[in-house]
Order: sequence, then structure tokens, then C-alpha cells
Amino acid sequence: MLARGAHHRVSPGKTGPHRLIFHIDMDAFFASVEVMCRPKLKGKPVIVSGKPASRSVVAAASYAAREYGIRSGMSTVEAFRRCPHVIAVSGSPGQYIYVSLELLRIYKEHSTIVEPYSIDEAFVDMTGTECTWKNCEDVAREIKEKIRERFGPNLTASIGIGPNKLIAKMCGGMDKPDGITVIRPGEFSSVFHGLAVSEMWGIGAKTEIALNLMGVATIGELSNYPVAMLRRRFGIMGEVLHLMACGQDDTPVTPYFEGMPVKSMGHEHTLAEDTWDIMEAEKVLLRLCDQVARRMRKKQYLGNVISMRLRFADFDSISRQKKIKYYTDEERTLYKVARSLLHQYWRPGQAIRLVGVNCTGLIKVREWHQIDLFMQREEDAHRKLLSAVDAIRDKFGEHAITRARLITHNTALWTNNRRVAEPRFLKMSVGTNGSRHKSLMAGWHDASGNIDDVPLPPGLSSSPFDMLRYQDADDKVTGKH
Repeated sequence: MLARGAHHRVSPGKTGPHRLIFHIDMDAFFASVEVMCRPKLKGKPVIVSGKPASRSVVAAASYAAREYGIRSGMSTVEAFRRCPHVIAVSGSPGQYIYVSLELLRIYKEHSTIVEPYSIDEAFVDMTGTECTWKNCEDVAREIKEKIRERFGPNLTASIGIGPNKLIAKMCGGMDKPDGITVIRPGEFSSVFHGLAVSEMWGIGAKTEIALNLMGVATIGELSNYPVAMLRRRFGIMGEVLHLMACGQDDTPVTPYFEGMPVKSMGHEHTLAEDTWDIMEAEKVLLRLCDQVARRMRKKQYLGNVISMRLRFADFDSISRQKKIKYYTDEERTLYKVARSLLHQYWRPGQAIRLVGVNCTGLIKVREWHQIDLFMQREEDAHRKLLSAVDAIRDKFGEHAITRARLITHNTALWTNNRRVAEPRFLKMSVGTNGSRHKSLMAGWHDASGNIDDVPLPPGLSSSPFDMLRYQDADDKVTGKH
């Protein structure tokens, strides 16, 4: 077992040829958490989604459900068509966040260089720890055993181990579920070069088609293809694709205490029913712009590239953007630009299924003050109004105040307040070998009061990087080292 004090090192997130990277991916995470909390669902086809009667999609499917061809992103209608007896459960975001953070706590026992890649997967840089290529499988089994002791047998992880993030990610999916795959330095070509290019991390359907038209079908063929021709077809990404096909990736594991640079902020919403009414689409767009602007102000970002996304009833999607001359964090500016894009690219003969808005070109507010040429001239009265609205929402919740045009009895249209919830079975120490664990960040949760979840402190970011830093501070207070 690795000593908990042995994982610190001088230079975190190193790059170079002598790295040892773990990619830990939880198996069917949302569905597994639901089965963990409801043991009677074990072995049954389970999907996590919205209400079956609604136009929701499958967020996660248990492996029993996958045997019927059900996959994440599929509509619930299609899921029930393929498996009429599938069990649909509503998602529990608070519980997923809680379990995810507790998993990251386990990873931090082995290395401080932990990068939460998503809610159910993380990269862990083991370079410089007691973990070596000789004992890396033993360390992986130790991590899996800790997860089993903490959460019981229904929550499993697949672990990929490689000399960089690319290889670790790719081999992590080779032995699912509950597997361990190791690709040592120099083994990439023998394992992956015979596989289709679609098996390479980051290559989507359109890129695969483009490569196939160029006569490239396998990863090995891509690695041998002239770089100049790839660059001519894909730009700078052509060179990146070639390096990836050769198994080369110098991307460092970004430790949670450094945080990830924020490149964009956006929201999307799938309508309850397809609509031909552009006024209805405008309402949704206004609400999304309000949410995006609110996030930008809370995170202290300004942006100057605004994009609008539409998905039509036939699932065809378009995305259009416009760059403005100044930086903003106001919903009225976002809405003005997004609305003009909506009217410009709306197809009157097609019903709209989804509306989205996104803001990029982000800079921090403190940086903006140094760029006099791009300073936005804003009315003091409106800025005071925004400050008052933000203060009300911080204190009373996101639903406390809204524009009159957006008033509706359907509160589900609004995003729920951020919450962290400890699964009830953990409070009762069920499936944890009798061990009792203190609730994560105890001030957020009152187990003695039988409260399943409570709103997070308004000033606390929901970014996993920020929440992990808060977790570190909480550990110091509670004596966990």
C-alpha cells in the first residue's frame, strides 16, 4: 500500500517520456449509483433519464440495458421501444456529485496530481510516486478495492494505464466493465495500429469520413500518412492527428488545485414539444442568455463571441456565432446578438427541438480593466440592477426573481439549485463493511436531521476543481490528512 505522505513532489503535472498516467473511468456511473442506492435494481435493465412520458434522453444505461442496444444520448422513447420492461429512474445530480468527490478523495491518497476530466472519470499522474511500471497493476487493484470498500460491489471502475493521457484514455475502454489495461512505453503501435481510426480518442464521425475518403482506415495508416497532406486537409489539427496516431501526447495532467482555463460558458435546452413558433424559441433563448450571463458574472468573466445553436425536429443541428466589438457579461447583449442569429438562420418550415447559446472569447474582469480600447460603456443604473438581481438570487435561489416575459408555472424550465447529497445507504453504513465516513463538507449536510441534500453555499463554485480545493480545506479542519 502506498504511504499517504509519499505522493507529493516538486513539479506537478510533468510532461516527458517517463510518465505514468492512470485514467479511471467509472462504469455506467449514473446508473450504477442508482443501483447502489436501490439494490433491488441489480441485474435489471436500468436507465437514468427524465420522465418516461417526456422528451428526455438516456443519460446513462446499466450494462443489462446495453444488451438491448440502449446507449447514452438515445431518446427514452427509443429506449422503451428496444426494451419495454426497462426501468427508468430520474437522475440524482446531488448524489452523483457527492460520490464523484468521494472517489476523487480516494485518488488523492495516491497522488496530488488529480485532474477531474468529468463527473465520472479522472486522470491521475503517478509519475514520481511509489507507483512504477512494475507495480502499477497492484496499485490499480488497490484503488478498485478502496472503491469497493467505500461504496459496495455495485460501483466499479475501469482503469487504463499508459505513458500519457491519450494512451491511458484509449486503453481505459478496452476492458470494460471493471477492468485494468496497461499499455507500456513502446507498445502503442502493436495494440492500436490495426484498429479503425474511429477508435482513436477525439476522432468523431465527420473526421472519420474525411479520413476514409483520403484512403485512411486504420490508426496505423494514419500514422504513416504524409503530414503535409494531413495539414493541408485539416489545418493544424492534421499534425495533431498524426502525433496521436503515433501515440504521442505531451498534454500534462492538470492538478485540481491549479484549475482548468475556462474557454466558454453556455446552456442548451430541449423543448417539451417541437415548436414552429419563433416567439416561443425567443423565450427559451432569453432564459438561456440570462443563465449564461449570470454564470459569467459569478465567475467574473467577460466574453465577446456569442453563438446560437438550433436542433430541428429531424435532429439536424446548426451553430452560428458572431463576434462583437466589446466584452460583456449582460444578458441583454447576449440576447440581442443571439436573437438576430436565430432570426437569420431559423428555418420556417422546420420545427425547433433544441435551443442553445454560448459565449466564448472569455477574459477575466481584472484583465478587461487593462484593455481600454475594448471597455464596454454600460449604464450605471443597469449595472446596479444586475447587482441587485444577483444578490437576490444568491440569497433566495435562482427562481426568486426573473423577467416578466419568462414567468411560468413550469419551474422545471429552470436549472435546479446546486446541491450535494449523501446517498442514504451511506448514512446507514450499508455496503461499506461497517466503516463510518463523515459526510463530505459537513456544513453542507445534516445527516442527523435526515436531510438528504442542502443547497451549496452561494459563493462556492460548482467547478470540480474548486470543490476539490474546498474539500482539501475541509479535510484540514476535520483532521483528515
